[in-house]
Amino acid sequence: MRSVKLLVVLGLVTAAAVGCGTETTSGGDKVRDGGTAADQERARQVAAAWEGSEAARVWQRGYYPLGDAVQLPEGAFHDDADKRAYITQNFELRGSLPETPVKKGKIRWPGGDSLAVPVASARAAYEKLDRGGNPGPALTVTGARLADMTLLTSRGAATVPAWHFTIKGYDTPLKRVAVTPSKLPRPPIEPVPRQTAELGPLAGLDTVAEDGRTLTLRAQHGACDDGPAVDVLETGGSVVFSASIRGVSDGPCTDNLLIEKVTVKLDRPVGDRMLLDAFTGRPVPYEQPHATSPTWS
Repeated sequence: MRSVKLLVVLGLVTAAAVGCGTETTSGGDKVRDGGTAADQERARQVAAAWEGSEAARVWQRGYYPLGDAVQLPEGAFHDDADKRAYITQNFELRGSLPETPVKKGKIRWPGGDSLAVPVASARAAYEKLDRGGNPGPALTVTGARLADMTLLTSRGAATVPAWHFTIKGYDTPLKRVAVTPSKLPRPPIEPVPRQTAELGPLAGLDTVAEDGRTLTLRAQHGACDDGPAVDVLETGGSVVFSASIRGVSDGPCTDNLLIEKVTVKLDRPVGDRMLLDAFTGRPVPYEQPHATSPTWS
């Protein structure tokens, strides 16, 4: 795959679900639209490497968000100016923020598990929102209080400490996560030595639907092909995605690298299974609206 520069294509129509092709099984695992034999073998190697590994144990104990760090006020946005202000990260502080530091907070999962984590200050959380600094329209923040918000994580939905910012003109707050994701474990398997037309890295995870089975991924392809495909290997402890490109042209082509959304539907909800990239051998990075989640930095 040629990758001289990255061109993110906005407004692409989500590709059709991948889970409608052929199925093969091996030891209770299921492969759908399994790609080449080499791709299937690589996916199984990744799943086997993570199963029972120290990296998997670290992952299962940590906090790795799979949802946006920001939840908007109800009814957002009132007009195009407010929407533009949020997209461009243009905020204005007209009030005071709590100065008393909160040293520790807890992330809680429905099953009773919890994790003690440091809590960022209101000022630090606000500065992650206000990165625009342009003369355009701005959302006005008049205050903040520490509470919580519900967020999808690698261990399912969790209650996470969050700063609730009061936004002028809105009855409910804008919520911003107040904790930092856990450090990523060292992967138990190396990435594929070189990128090929048959297998490449995913650009990221876009969304997980409420049913827990429908996932939208961001896949890469070039300007002279038939688009990306994503094959799936489901096991008891992981879901491994193998990204490839369909119909690559051998003729002259520009060097643009495009990003397209591809939707896959699993046989059962993700739950606490790891979402892994066959090419990198790592968890699939979650993409936030403005940047990659700090989970993956």
